[in-house]
Amino acid sequence: MRADPLLLTAGEWLGIAGAALLVLTLVGFLLRWGIRFRLVGVTSFTVLLSLSCLAFAVSYAPRAKVDGAVSVPVVYDNGSDLVIAAAPADLAPEAFGPTVQQVALNLRGGGRKGDQGIVYVRLRRVEAQAPGLDRPVILAEASRNLISGDVVLLP
Repeated sequence: MRADPLLLTAGEWLGIAGAALLVLTLVGFLLRWGIRFRLVGVTSFTVLLSLSCLAFAVSYAPRAKVDGAVSVPVVYDNGSDLVIAAAPADLAPEAFGPTVQQVALNLRGGGRKGDQGIVYVRLRRVEAQAPGLDRPVILAEASRNLISGDVVLLP
């Protein structure tokens, strides 16, 4: 798991500022300053911001890139075992496999309802048949095992 160094540094500095504000808040309460309750709000917000930066830095995972793949939007996801991405009209046939593989690699497993952990990813394009009549065409399909992380291109 890679952590973002900028967010880690920001979280550390915000933590130091939160600690300094906590000391200032305690001094404010002991000396009965008029701004002591405002200091409580500023201190708690700074500590919360510090913890948020640190949590996001640790949990951040960059998106996977596959050579020859094109970034495509996901147009359907049933939340269980099927994801469909839309291919642009000018997508070259040699990019079908890498593109569907990239979409499959970028799926996150948390919250999916499938019991086996297998998700099928399809790359499709809508082609016109006649005026007012369109037909979806599956260009490529892959399956991803969310437990092991394996991606298999299907024929």
